[in-house]
Amino acid sequence: MTFTLRQLHYFKALAEQRNFGRAADICHVSQPALSVQVRALEESLGGRLVERRARDVVLTPFGRSILPMIEEVLTSADRLERFAQAQAGAGVLSLGLIPTMAPYLLPGVLSELRARNVALKIHVREARTEQLLNALTKGELDAAVLALPLGQAGLTAVELFEDRFLLAGSAERLDRLRQQTDRVRPTDLQPAQLMLLEDGHCLTDQALEVCGRDRSGAGINMGASSLATLSRLVAGGFGFTLMPELAAKAEMAAVPDLCLHRFPGPEPKRIVGLARRSSTHRESWFDDLVDVIRSVGQEIVSQTRNEKVATSAHG
Repeated sequence: MTFTLRQLHYFKALAEQRNFGRAADICHVSQPALSVQVRALEESLGGRLVERRARDVVLTPFGRSILPMIEEVLTSADRLERFAQAQAGAGVLSLGLIPTMAPYLLPGVLSELRARNVALKIHVREARTEQLLNALTKGELDAAVLALPLGQAGLTAVELFEDRFLLAGSAERLDRLRQQTDRVRPTDLQPAQLMLLEDGHCLTDQALEVCGRDRSGAGINMGASSLATLSRLVAGGFGFTLMPELAAKAEMAAVPDLCLHRFPGPEPKRIVGLARRSSTHRESWFDDLVDVIRSVGQEIVSQTRNEKVATSAHG
């Protein structure tokens, strides 16, 4: 059995108009063309649908019984077409972000997408790097914001912005550290002074690397689950941590006693990127996301740099 949606449309119009001429006008085709297609539909379905008379047509019992099913098929086809058009114009995308970026980037990114009237519906997933990479590879995510390099085959990424690390702690601890050396570097920090996120966060790996330590080093406290927790701990005098510029402004606003110190150059940093599968065609939605996330991220880190953070949230 082979029939087309066009044939179904023609029969539906004929059933409503009860006249080949009027039905042809509704469908914007010639009367002979409509008649040929209706007859082809009858042959395909194996039964006559209409009784042809001089001035009009009458549905056969078979035609009456099958008309509701044809209308249902056409309604479903119309819904499918409208859904496909909506997706093409306003795609639903799954975007992943690591926890040390998500709370600081997302509000601005979503707001900017609305302000630019970018036709994207974003479903957000916050997870650690390894989980995001796996989800991206499996097709569960369309793109992910994380620190580069990726280190996984089958994925590609675009660099968005540079996120430098600041030293965070209490005013008293930072003052004592500066009394020991006028140019505090990450490698000057002792293992017992470091407080980092729990194992599995890429920020922990990056912090250990720039401090010249490894996870087997005795005394390093790696138990916090978020930057918000770390901010409160180090502001209370429990050691130091490395704070990304991306998070600095928000954490300083939330924790008034949090103090920050900028390292001398070359400053330690991470590169934030937007990743996708290599097999995914680079469509406009990806370029839109690159543009928006880069703009929002650069604005956040620029504000931190322009404030010339040196010692504390109060000056």
